[in-house]
Parts: sequence; structure tokens; C-alpha cells
Amino acid sequence: MRTLELLAPAKNLECGLAAISHGADAVYIGADHFGARASAGNSVEDIQKLCDYAHRFGAKVYVTVNTIIYEDELGATQDLITRLAEIGVDALLVQDMATLGMRRVALQKVGHAPVLHASTQMDNRTVEKVKWLRSLGFTRAVLARELSLDEIRAIHEAVPDVELEVFVHGALCVSYSGQCYASQHLFGRSANRGECAQVCRMKYDLVDA
Repeated sequence: MRTLELLAPAKNLECGLAAISHGADAVYIGADHFGARASAGNSVEDIQKLCDYAHRFGAKVYVTVNTIIYEDELGATQDLITRLAEIGVDALLVQDMATLGMRRVALQKVGHAPVLHASTQMDNRTVEKVKWLRSLGFTRAVLARELSLDEIRAIHEAVPDVELEVFVHGALCVSYSGQCYASQHLFGRSANRGECAQVCRMKYDLVDA
């Protein structure tokens, strides 16, 4: 019998501590850069405090490093992932495949490293995609928000050894999860860089031809 994990978003340390105190099995939080919510960055020191508190109660802490990484940011991202390994973060939610190599480097330096979760930004919606992620070492796939229960069930039955994460509450993308460029097109703000303007939630008039 598999149990469900109740995973809560944590905007900051205070929210993360409250979530753990009220029964969350895990929380996910953004570091000070390279997360899909650029305005919700937290210091590694605060994340360490959250890890220390969560682990006292058997809860876990996942950190989002799920933006597309530019060439001149590779060194800084490696440093971040290594520091997150050092403080005992349980998992990294990632989008950019360069992070796989960075995790290996952190593992060699620290002796242990967080497991990898495939962020919904990777557009995980098929059995084939989840099997591919498994072959690369991912332990969990965060599925696209649009999937039905039947589609989720089919993926689980085909790849039962990969954990599946789904959104059950909160604001959801109205556009195509993980592959939406509306914000970039209209405002020059890339969702893949943590700057989504959430234009899909605005009011529109539908006018036919």
C-alpha cells in the first residue's frame, strides 16, 4: 500500500515552518536564484534552517532549481547545487538537463546529493517521457497540470517505480503547462526564467473571424 505525500509550497522560511508544523509531509521552496518564481528567493541559510526543522519530524525539503540556465550562469548554479547538497536538501526540482551533471559533481564533492525531481516545466505528460526520465536517474516526475486522472493512472501503471506528483490545489496554468510562451511573447517575461506575468489569468474577449 503506497501512501500519498502532502507537499506544500513554501514562499519563505516562515511559510515552510508553518506547513511542517501543520502536518505537511514535505515542502518545496525556491533558493535565491534559478527558481521558477524569481520573486520568491530564499537564502541557503534559511533553507538549512527549514531542513533542520523538517527533518526533526521526518518531513522533507525540496528546492526548485527549475529555470533554463544560461552559459554564464553554469558556475553559479553548480555552486548553489553543491551548497544545497551540503545542507541536506532532500530533492532538487529541475528543468535544465545541465543540472544532472552538476548533481554528479556535488555528489563527488560532498559524498551525498539530493535526488532529482523532473519539474512540470519539463512538460511531463506521456509514458514515454517518464520512462526516459527514469533512465536518466530521476526518481519523480511532476506531471503537466492538464492531465486527467485516467492519464495519470496510465503513466503510473506503465512506470510504477517513478513517483508521480500532481497539483491538487492552488493557481494552475491555463496555458500549456511547461511549454507556455504567452508571457514571453506579450511582455518579454519568460516563464522559463521565473518571470511569468500570468497573462493566462487575465480577462479576454473571444472574437471570431
